[in-house]
Amino acid sequence: MTAPSSPPVPARQPLVAILSGAGISTDSGIPDHRGPNGVWRQDPDAEKLVTYDHYMNDPEIRRRSWQMRRKLQALAAGPNAAHRAVTELERSGVPVRVITQNVDGLHQKAGMPERKVLELHGSVREAVCTACRARGPMSEALARLEAGEEDPRCAACGGVLKPGTVMFGERLDPRVLGQALSIAKACEVFVAVGTSLQVQPAAGLAGVAAGHGARLVIVNAEETPYDGLADEVVREPVGTALPRLLRALRA
Repeated sequence: MTAPSSPPVPARQPLVAILSGAGISTDSGIPDHRGPNGVWRQDPDAEKLVTYDHYMNDPEIRRRSWQMRRKLQALAAGPNAAHRAVTELERSGVPVRVITQNVDGLHQKAGMPERKVLELHGSVREAVCTACRARGPMSEALARLEAGEEDPRCAACGGVLKPGTVMFGERLDPRVLGQALSIAKACEVFVAVGTSLQVQPAAGLAGVAAGHGARLVIVNAEETPYDGLADEVVREPVGTALPRLLRALRA
């Protein structure tokens, strides 16, 4: 009597890590920083608006920084085709983890589960007091700005209020960075999209992934320091290149 055969074991889907930078959100109307038309290239002094020491020590810089956030209206931006492509990949059953340098929350707005998105540089959706560390919705701080306050202070202690983002001169959350490193070491495919790969330690994740055997794909308008390690470099616009690349991973 022939023993019944065991059902086939489904092939394990490779873990895909996606490191996203400002270039993934430009189609949503949020300008990037270091690209050909980036904010820093058009106005080098703009970097002071997101540098901690300048922000804390110069009231005029704080006022300009708040006005910049009011004008950007990142909270009102919506996800684009690239963000949606990432969500579609995750919903197809492929294990996906997003490590983002962005603070706009557009991956979550596109439907990515919150637990699968690591925000290395914090979130623009929150405001935090630099004194008592109280947190609140950014929408409330912006409403106070619209009502006439130029430099809104913490309602709890009167301390300087700042966006819940990591400014230049601040350290990344070591817990979040540790999780990102673990993902970079464990993934089989690492896609760096819309990032110049110049800001450490986030940029170094590409090298960590490649060093642990992952297939490294870089999608960016300009050269990056890690192009030499990449298995594939794509210079096409993110909005068309990323959906095509991610569809191939679902096949």
